[in-house]
Amino acid sequence: MSSPIKINFKTEWFSISLMLISFVSAFYFYQNFPAQVASHWNINGEVDAYSGPLMAAFMIPVLMVIMYISFLIMPYFDPKKDQYINFAPIYYRFKELILSFLFILYFMTGVNGLGYEINIGMYVPLMIGIMFIIIGILIKKVKMNWFLGFRTPWTMSSEKVWDKTNKLGSRIMVISGILMASTGFIPNTFKIIMFILAISLLVLVLPVYSYLLYRKEQKEREGK
Repeated sequence: MSSPIKINFKTEWFSISLMLISFVSAFYFYQNFPAQVASHWNINGEVDAYSGPLMAAFMIPVLMVIMYISFLIMPYFDPKKDQYINFAPIYYRFKELILSFLFILYFMTGVNGLGYEINIGMYVPLMIGIMFIIIGILIKKVKMNWFLGFRTPWTMSSEKVWDKTNKLGSRIMVISGILMASTGFIPNTFKIIMFILAISLLVLVLPVYSYLLYRKEQKEREGK
């Protein structure tokens, strides 16, 4: 079965390089990590979980491989696989973006585990915010499919509703990204409020918007 997207050295070298560097680094981290390594931080940037050196060194590199393989095989199982040819370059960028985020997160937590002070509470929200902004820029060009984009029962029922909802979602992702990034620079009291606001914009606005668009489209069809 042929791939819905083109896979070759040009499309994959960046992702493969990130994974190889991560795995090579994992052996160094494993040999030099202490018995307990900080592995999770709460919204205030405080450590709330620890892992052993093996888990801390290899968990994210393994996760990167799983994510990479998932991106390669998802189009095969998508009922709308024929659409991927229309946004293949954007699909590659999504894959590279997710792997880059994990790669940077891995090295920040790894260096922190070696004893170098890294302000995780500031940098991780900033990274997530930047990722949201980039996703917002990319998402409006994604055509209807079952894996990427803002999928609701109504966007999956109409190309027009899909396109309009994803264009609005693009703007909301950028706004949410800015809000998310700002949480690393504001007092702890307001961080949870900003985080909830950023997520609520996506979770609450887009389903309602897509439903209203769909109902409007149905009424226009019935009126013909």
